[in-house]
Amino acid sequence: MAVHQSTHRSSGFHLPSFRSTRAVSAPETAVSAEAGTLTARAYVFASARVLMGFVFLWAFLDRTFGFGYATASGKGWVDGGSPTEGFLGHVAVGPMESTFHAWAGAAWTDWLFMLGLLGIGLALTAGAALRLAALAGTVMMALMWVAEWPPAKHLSDGSASMSTNPFADYHVVYAVVLIALAAVSAGDALGLSRWWARLPIVRDHAWLR
Repeated sequence: MAVHQSTHRSSGFHLPSFRSTRAVSAPETAVSAEAGTLTARAYVFASARVLMGFVFLWAFLDRTFGFGYATASGKGWVDGGSPTEGFLGHVAVGPMESTFHAWAGAAWTDWLFMLGLLGIGLALTAGAALRLAALAGTVMMALMWVAEWPPAKHLSDGSASMSTNPFADYHVVYAVVLIALAAVSAGDALGLSRWWARLPIVRDHAWLR
């Protein structure tokens, strides 16, 4: 009877135990906060990726159709203009000055440059093949950096180069951003990265991701 009564009484009214609630809710809150931080970070990188993609896509579209911004109306690629002749033909400094002059306006230079802009822009916007985009974009930015040659204080004719920074100009910044976007898999949010990674050829060759 004593045992029975003791058992019966223990099943009666109990005060709520805050200790167990706190023990469970604290880790859950921490996990929720961490997940929220990761989600916010993913969307920030995704936004940077899309914006960077638009930089390349706009350069391609303006040079192709001549919207009147960097490329004058009627001077677009579809109008017979050369996307590289103006820039490379006016290189006036650096160790590759004569080489860039020789490349200016060549058909292979125009096609390689324009396909590079289009491919990098589409990859970044879609969030797929970011490693390839980072590699191609870094090479392109490096060549453009050499063409402008920021370390020089004077051009080949002796005039001031007006360089604002001898090293860290926007070409270097763009290249670093491209590499960072690929490194953090910025295509996982608002992108096709996960679908792209499941393709058999991409699964077998990680460098295509």
